[in-house]
Amino acid sequence: MSKPKAISEILIEAGRKLQQSLAKLDYSEVAEWVYDPFDYAWEPYCEYLTRFSRTPVKRVFMGMNPGPWGMAQTGIPFGEVAAVREWLKITSRATKPLREHPKRPIDGLDCKRSEVSGQRMWGLFSSRYSTPKKFFAEHFVINYCPLAFMDTGARNLTPDKFPMSIRGPLEEACDRHLISVLEALQPACFIGVGGFAENCGKRCIAQMNSKHPPKQMRILHPSPASPAANRDWAGQVTKSLVEAGEWK
Repeated sequence: MSKPKAISEILIEAGRKLQQSLAKLDYSEVAEWVYDPFDYAWEPYCEYLTRFSRTPVKRVFMGMNPGPWGMAQTGIPFGEVAAVREWLKITSRATKPLREHPKRPIDGLDCKRSEVSGQRMWGLFSSRYSTPKKFFAEHFVINYCPLAFMDTGARNLTPDKFPMSIRGPLEEACDRHLISVLEALQPACFIGVGGFAENCGKRCIAQMNSKHPPKQMRILHPSPASPAANRDWAGQVTKSLVEAGEWK
């Protein structure tokens, strides 16, 4: 009898299938530049999965897609460079995308810019859980789509704004991946970071092959573009999780 696969192996295989599916799609109608961290930052992402994934897990947080100074640099969901380097202590290095916009260089762990969303997310987690071991004993963090999209001037584009001709095939591939990830992690609660992530989670959880699908909730996205998020985001999110019975 063959040995059961480790949870990290299952997630790595699922990630590679997603990367291969998304690589076949044409995004030229909506984006001049596309970065794929599952390609050039695959090794850091695999290190993240290997070190921190486990099953079952109490809570899974999910965002939409990489920011230019976060996951696009490090390969880690909400992967603000300092948090990845100093708290998670990921040591694997990203390489470079085949096409690199001069305004969006990929410097990986050497990047000097800070992604506010990731800084807020991992800042909250590290302040509440003193070590990654304690945090990941109960939580995991993922992104729905691994691709970062930019226009000619390097302005960040998000898949929720794409026409259905592009968004449909993209979501079909990302949905398959999310269902695989949730079935593997078996979370008790799925937490969408923002409305788009929440809706993607609802759609995929309805399709899961599970007798005990996870509870669902949403937290405020930490983006500085959101006025609400700039008013004590950590306090608001902590209150939401406490009121939902997820955090003490």
